[in-house]
Amino acid sequence: MLLKKAYTLVFIRTATQILLGFKKRGFGVNLYNGFGGKIEPNETIVDAALRELKEECCLTVRKSDLKNVGHLEFSFEGEPNLMVVSVFSSNIYEGTPKDTEEMSVKWFNYSEIPFQKMWPDDAIWLPLMLENKLFYGRFHYINNNTIGHYKVEELKSMEEFYAKRNLGSVN
Repeated sequence: MLLKKAYTLVFIRTATQILLGFKKRGFGVNLYNGFGGKIEPNETIVDAALRELKEECCLTVRKSDLKNVGHLEFSFEGEPNLMVVSVFSSNIYEGTPKDTEEMSVKWFNYSEIPFQKMWPDDAIWLPLMLENKLFYGRFHYINNNTIGHYKVEELKSMEEFYAKRNLGSVN
């Protein structure tokens, strides 16, 4: 049985652009991604998402402006952990995106997202988010570059998804 570990992933967007961070160290190094990470003890998922966003690109978002848009699960061949990722999006933020020790930040037009420099699964589910659709995805990686199998589905409601799976709320 896999041990579940909870993470967050936040994307800042405009009508035509998305802000991505190029990972300088740690898990996902040398890849573009959104901003997020582990949930600390006694921290809600939303609070963790907001903290990670501030730490990784110096932006602030109000809780009410952060929308839960997806749920992703990742397993890796030979690893005992299941990464459970709550995905958030916002187009309202305060501050100016800045590089940090962990990430270099860059805006991309939707038509120029560097999928070849991202996790392979991003090309599968990220277009749903860009179309303002809610989604669930489960990916099993054979190694960090190869997806063995996956399932992605569009959701009607995040609340309904969490209730159906007895997962509670992300708030």
